[in-house]
Amino acid sequence: MDFYDLMCKSTEDVGMQFSREQYEKFIDFMKLLQEWNEKINLTAIVEDEEIVKKHFIDSIKAFKADEVKKAKNMIDVGTGAGFPGIPISIMQENLEVTLLDSLNKRINFLNTVINKLGLSNVKTIHSRAEDGARDSKLREKFDIATSRAVANMSVLSELCLPYAKVGGNFIALKGPSVEQEINESLNAIKVLGGELVNICEINIEDTELRHNLVTVRKIKECPKNYPRKAGLITKNPIK
Repeated sequence: MDFYDLMCKSTEDVGMQFSREQYEKFIDFMKLLQEWNEKINLTAIVEDEEIVKKHFIDSIKAFKADEVKKAKNMIDVGTGAGFPGIPISIMQENLEVTLLDSLNKRINFLNTVINKLGLSNVKTIHSRAEDGARDSKLREKFDIATSRAVANMSVLSELCLPYAKVGGNFIALKGPSVEQEINESLNAIKVLGGELVNICEINIEDTELRHNLVTVRKIKECPKNYPRKAGLITKNPIK
């Protein structure tokens, strides 16, 4: 199965259509990722097939959550090389996507991708997650806050839930085993104004990979003392 057919199959699985024009943008994105990765460390995944499956398709699976399809705006917190934000923006051109990252060199890469691919619905913000969440222009302003960052749910919830508006959602793209991690984060989610809605297992086509999409609804405002400083968030997660 070639990459186009594989991506068609994966987008069909999430109830969306996939065009040749979108495919070309993904291929251009892949080339830029590989080119820049030789200069700065963006990803350990560098082979074409691995990028398609583990970055592109994995990101597209966020559309398994209907909340993502319905959203008008979204922030990708700690986006890194642009996942899942850029694939989502390619698939949903009327969705306003904000990519937030703390490293300026990654922001430079993302701005290059945005310009080369003509992604007029995407903008970048150079900030630490906990700092951006205290900015009144960003705090509780988004239908969706998402992250594929490697951190436990208590930490991610503290970094991401403050960005979601009341009635919006925090969508976490997690690995294969999440039950214990979720159970340990339930109080943190509650403290931060959230409520666990769904855990959806997702399959990556043509692989044995099994990931989970975790949806947390924002049901009330996040207390003003959250998020805390970075050191406290990671060393002493809310229990």
